[in-house]
Amino acid sequence: MTSAAPDNSRNRADALPKSWNPGEVEADLYERWVAAGYFTADPASDKPPYSIVLPPPNVTGNLHMGHAFDHTLMDLLTRRKRMQGYEVLWLPGMDHAGIATQNVVEKQLAADGKTKEDFGRELFVDKVWDWKRESGGAIQGQMRRLGDGVDWSRDRFTMDEGLSRAVQTIFKRLYDAGLIYRAERLVNWSPTLETAISDVEVKYEDVEGELVSLRYGSLNDDEPHVIVATTRVETMLGDTAVAVHPEDERYSALIGTTVYHPITGRQIPIVADDYVDPEFGSGAVKITPAHDPNDFEIGLRHNLPMPTIMDKTGKIADTGTEFDGMDRFEARVKIRERLAEEGRIVAEKRPYVHSVGHSERSGEPIEPRLSMQWWVKVESLAKSAGDAVRNGAVKIYPASQEPRWFDWVDNMHDWCISRQLWWGHRIPIWYGPEGEILCVGPDEQAPEGWVQDPDVLDTWFSSGLWPFSTMGWPDATPELIKFYPTSVLVTGYDILFFWVARMMMFGMFVSDDPVIAAGKDPKQEQVPFGDVFLHGLIRDEFGRKYSKSKGIGVDPLLWIDEYGADATRFTLARGAQPGSDLSVGPPHVQASRNFITKLFNASKFALMNGAAPGELPERSTLTDTDRWILDRLDEVRAEVDASFERYEFGKACEALYHFAWDELCDWYLESAKVQFAESEERAASTRVVLGNVLDSVLRLLHPAIPFVTESLWQALTAGGAGASLVIADWPRASSVGTDTVAAQRIADLQKLVTEIRRFRSDQGLTDKQKVAAKLNGIDTADLVGQRGEIASLARLTEPDADFAATAAVEVRLSGATVTVELDTSGAVDLDAERRRLEKDLAAAQKDLAATTAKLGNEAFLAKAPENVVDKIRTRREVAESEVTRIGARLAQIAESAAKK
Repeated sequence: MTSAAPDNSRNRADALPKSWNPGEVEADLYERWVAAGYFTADPASDKPPYSIVLPPPNVTGNLHMGHAFDHTLMDLLTRRKRMQGYEVLWLPGMDHAGIATQNVVEKQLAADGKTKEDFGRELFVDKVWDWKRESGGAIQGQMRRLGDGVDWSRDRFTMDEGLSRAVQTIFKRLYDAGLIYRAERLVNWSPTLETAISDVEVKYEDVEGELVSLRYGSLNDDEPHVIVATTRVETMLGDTAVAVHPEDERYSALIGTTVYHPITGRQIPIVADDYVDPEFGSGAVKITPAHDPNDFEIGLRHNLPMPTIMDKTGKIADTGTEFDGMDRFEARVKIRERLAEEGRIVAEKRPYVHSVGHSERSGEPIEPRLSMQWWVKVESLAKSAGDAVRNGAVKIYPASQEPRWFDWVDNMHDWCISRQLWWGHRIPIWYGPEGEILCVGPDEQAPEGWVQDPDVLDTWFSSGLWPFSTMGWPDATPELIKFYPTSVLVTGYDILFFWVARMMMFGMFVSDDPVIAAGKDPKQEQVPFGDVFLHGLIRDEFGRKYSKSKGIGVDPLLWIDEYGADATRFTLARGAQPGSDLSVGPPHVQASRNFITKLFNASKFALMNGAAPGELPERSTLTDTDRWILDRLDEVRAEVDASFERYEFGKACEALYHFAWDELCDWYLESAKVQFAESEERAASTRVVLGNVLDSVLRLLHPAIPFVTESLWQALTAGGAGASLVIADWPRASSVGTDTVAAQRIADLQKLVTEIRRFRSDQGLTDKQKVAAKLNGIDTADLVGQRGEIASLARLTEPDADFAATAAVEVRLSGATVTVELDTSGAVDLDAERRRLEKDLAAAQKDLAATTAKLGNEAFLAKAPENVVDKIRTRREVAESEVTRIGARLAQIAESAAKK
């Protein structure tokens, strides 16, 4: 007879819905958390600080699966640290996304037949701000759907007044230090956007083009000439040399001479350069310094002219040929036709598949182009960023990414920071009437009549200041003093070089700023973040990288709508390992939803039976099962903590998943049913143990699945006003040592029950069918105290006076072999049992023969280590025992069949 649960248990269970429906709970619950101020950081707190700045998504963006992955991991870290007693700041914000945002507004104007020039710079920028206020920031609402516990009161934007002041301040400091300069250099140019673009905004794609081999110099084979191959015939208009390898004997006589250019008619030199591969093609290459990065470097080495042959729209210009005014692709065709007419095309390979850089924003092939731009001299800055990792001030997780980091920062080229846009941080350089140049700081003004540089700064420039500009730098704010340096940066490994490196460079540049150093340990280097955790990329369940353009992937909001935010989050967190890509699809999120349903149903059962956390009874009064589950909880908590500290989210979630499902729900809850029925004293003790374990499990799972755990915890603890898992304590280690005897008994119980269940399954018995059985040897196996649990878990009943065993299961446990005799008359398929045993017998006989052969091999015994030989002897003993046991059981079945 089941012991009655306390009166209030029914009320606590009734506080929960019949089933878990996340759509009815999550939105209201999140807004209650925000309204309660749980996510608002207090810089005056005496708690230790823990801070993360959210990698700012573009103001034009929407929440994609990569964002959801990033945000889930950051939310998990900050929720756990908050529960551990830290003062947590997770600071949100958005990037003004210069190119993307200007593109959006320009397209809106184009729909009305207008261009930005129709409005002028000032009015156009006003229109962009209007768009930002009205339409930008959709991602913020999506972040709330996911459950991001960010401090919305400190939401920042890269063009806020305060952040703009930070941008001007660091620009002037870099300029005054000689680290910012203006020069004509090669850049990635977008003819559609009419601006230089960042390396990260160039996407390389394999395209089908053509490889044209053409003849420079004389058409007479007996006179000087060279053959070169190119995929971009139009760039030959800007050729200023032909290069060969200095040790290529074919061209040794031509080095230092000139050769006739077939279009311009100029004589261009033949230069020797180690860059040229003599084994590729003809071993000679045309050099167009103003339109190819490798040619540019050769041009610098050989002091070659660098004429730019295209205007900012990608049209041929200033070449003095008939091709001026043509689009670059039209010119490619026309120039090829002319060369063919003159007999200068030696060979054509079409199609020729090669990699071409495309503008991520506008889609067209980028044009390497010589252009006057502003640059950051990165050598000293990059060295500081590298040294910070080398000396341990910043740790990269996983450490396997460190070589890539050093390879990047140790070989970094100067950074082009100017963009030919109207939306963005205007470069604070002013030009005087006599050509004077002045860099103006945030609290300064240019002289009257001076003109400001028209360009704006690369978006990565302002986002590179993100860890400290968002906290008020260059002013000494309470946030900067309390929460900077930040604790960890969480981002994908694919953005390691473009964003992380820039934040490190800027962070190290201002590390000795008195404002940064205020209130800090003078012996500790002020880096922008202590840890860098690099996760992998999101892929679908087939391993394909998510791509919106290719229709691969899924909108995380669709998963949230169908399965809930918790299931979406747990799917992402469970698959996250440092540096490893994550493949997820519907089967994975469905499994997470099933886990949440299992947790919900188990918790509701516990509540209906009066489970509630409280002071645990004396350990000596607890059952082995109680002590086992409490000890396992302690072990899992330690495993989870260690995994989280190493950013091994997947391991932590996997440990919690299996403990909650396999051990708590499948074993302890089933055993608890037996204990509830024993006596009121035992039931009361079980309720407290179950309540405490469930309480800790909900706390441990809360950072990953905050909504369902909050709802269950509120019901479990009957939490009053102000009580929330968000601010509850994180579980701590108990002071009690592990009961190894209880652990072994439960391990034996589980093995015994599992074998009985396997036998029942093989016989086609349903879970509801009970079978009379005798348990022989459980006293020797030290399982007398578990008799009731074994019977309940294995669906066995006590034998009556007429009991006659028709089958037996022998299970070797740690201390003895237990034989379970069962009366399965009328229920067991003897043929099925015989087939199963014959299969097991064949396997045992095969293992017996293999181990006997090895132990009879003198050569093997002479060379093999003793521990290996001992293992093989043990395997043979087990195999011999199994052959005997199974043979006896088969004989028993044969006898039963004969009686029929």
